[in-house]
Amino acid sequence: MYMLMMVLDDTAHLNDVLNAWESAGVGGVTIIESTGLHRVLRRHSADMAFVGFSQMFGSARVGHNTLFTVIDDLDLAEAAVKATEAVLGDLTEPDKGIIFALPVAKTWGLTLAK
Repeated sequence: MYMLMMVLDDTAHLNDVLNAWESAGVGGVTIIESTGLHRVLRRHSADMAFVGFSQMFGSARVGHNTLFTVIDDLDLAEAAVKATEAVLGDLTEPDKGIIFALPVAKTWGLTLAK
């Protein structure tokens, strides 16, 4: 088993990527709104060092979506990547996002479709 994760740079493509993953055979996906260090630093100058949490991560922020799911094998990960690139283009291009897979030793409360 593997955890398939993606940090999607442009959240406007979220539904298209989710549909692509589903078409590739990926089951349930959890989505988290997220942001990265570069975006936070770019947004705040040094003179705003004491900005509050709500100001830093308020509704006006521009962030990412982080998607994750547990899958059976790397073949499904490859299919998800191919489907994602059909939506976004080559992931090696800037401002697309990243996808990676991590081995999962064990899960509880999860039944993977065969």
